[in-house]
Amino acid sequence: MDYNAYGKQLSNEEIEGNEHRQLVGGLWNEVGLLQYNFLVSRGLMPEHSLLDLGCGALRGGIPLVRYLESGKYRGIDSNASLLKAGQIELKKAGLEKKRPVLIQEDQFRQESLGKGYDFAISISLFTHLPQYLIKQCLKGVSSALSPSGLYFASFFEAPEDHEESLLIHSPGEITTNSEKDPFHQSQGELRRLAQQAGLEMRYVGDWKHPRSQRMASFKRRSDY
Repeated sequence: MDYNAYGKQLSNEEIEGNEHRQLVGGLWNEVGLLQYNFLVSRGLMPEHSLLDLGCGALRGGIPLVRYLESGKYRGIDSNASLLKAGQIELKKAGLEKKRPVLIQEDQFRQESLGKGYDFAISISLFTHLPQYLIKQCLKGVSSALSPSGLYFASFFEAPEDHEESLLIHSPGEITTNSEKDPFHQSQGELRRLAQQAGLEMRYVGDWKHPRSQRMASFKRRSDY
């Protein structure tokens, strides 16, 4: 898996060959269902609204759109070709009638994110972002969540006192870096960024991700 290739714009021929499923990390059905099951276990109901940040080609989006009521899903991603592939995946699954909204955005601007979400999620987003963009993401989420809304984000965890720039995560054997993609973060680093964005972070930890990503939850500070 080449994390640094995520920004690649796929051709129509590559999308037809399902290369988007590999560009988002493979494990299409496994991680898609894992994301769906996790959110349902945390209280997601069909009537809830969901913001999917870094939705890619809808690996997790397809089962979530299927589950949610019409108009309740919004996906945001920086890669236009992956969003195009996501539209094709929706059509293949017969889910266009659910009216999901897919938007290209790379700065987490409020006008793109919208407001009032019951849940938000990012799978393998923080793994691609330097800390200043994680901070922007969290600020956007802080404004986008409903007063009781929850945001879940996966990340590669680093120890609090890590001095080495490179870490290897098992299972999965992914090597992460403090300075370049794929990135890792400590709980303390995420907690600090969350506080700066008006959020509180709680550590969820292991959620059975096949490549050892851990999970954190975020909520408006006054709501914890």
